[in-house]
Amino acid sequence: MASASATHHRPVRVCFPAGSNPPLGILSHPSPTLWVIELRNGPDNRLAEQVLLDVIAPALDRIELDWRNTRRKGSDSEEWAPAALILTGDLRQNKFFSNGLLVESIAMRGFFPQIFDPVITRLLTFPIPTIAAINGHAFAGGLVLALACDYRIMTSGRAWCSMNEITFGVSLPPVVSAILQTKLPSPDVLRACALEGKRFTPQEALACEMVDQLAEGGSAGVLHKAIEYAERVENLAAKGVLGTLKKSKYLSVLNILGDDINLPTPHEADTMFRTKL
Repeated sequence: MASASATHHRPVRVCFPAGSNPPLGILSHPSPTLWVIELRNGPDNRLAEQVLLDVIAPALDRIELDWRNTRRKGSDSEEWAPAALILTGDLRQNKFFSNGLLVESIAMRGFFPQIFDPVITRLLTFPIPTIAAINGHAFAGGLVLALACDYRIMTSGRAWCSMNEITFGVSLPPVVSAILQTKLPSPDVLRACALEGKRFTPQEALACEMVDQLAEGGSAGVLHKAIEYAERVENLAAKGVLGTLKKSKYLSVLNILGDDINLPTPHEADTMFRTKL
């Protein structure tokens, strides 16, 4: 795999799962410092177990390996190339970022501890900046997916952000509750979201700091604004410590999972990742 620091960058486009037609997701690497994961699971982009296990998880593996291969040793410290990841819904439409989890997936034994939680917390602590390009409705698990990213750019058009579990009489898993408490800016917003199932318009989501910016122009406009944001924050990856800083920031989420909390140095984090491959 060509590293992001290559002099002559070749754009990459990989379909997931491998050999699927049509794909459930597409990973692209349009510039040396940018990756884009585009989810394409049907018209409303549900987060089925196959999307989590066979699209998002392996895409994150590929991105992280490619970025870690840019490591270079200086006289005093190690450095990595600037990098950023954009996660978005199907760019061929302007209606859904993700409509959440499939009922069948939720009913699976061990779905949350074995499938959903590891993917969400991996994204939450990913070692390069992550931007959710919310190009339509983000409901329930879809909103959690967006909140697990570092930044959120949302369409200014017709779209809602909502945790609508109360509408269906479904409780919130512990990791979801922890992410909401960590990411939502105030008790009033948390109450409206988690207990009342409020549907936040883009303008309301921006006003309460649930999202960082709005973008006009449908999916294309949201992606363009997200790329601008990525260019602004990509240098945060250069020292290799961003993932560890995220772990420190989100200890409450990680503690709920019962993970062995360690705060590795950049070199240790690099070694740990390669050991898991």
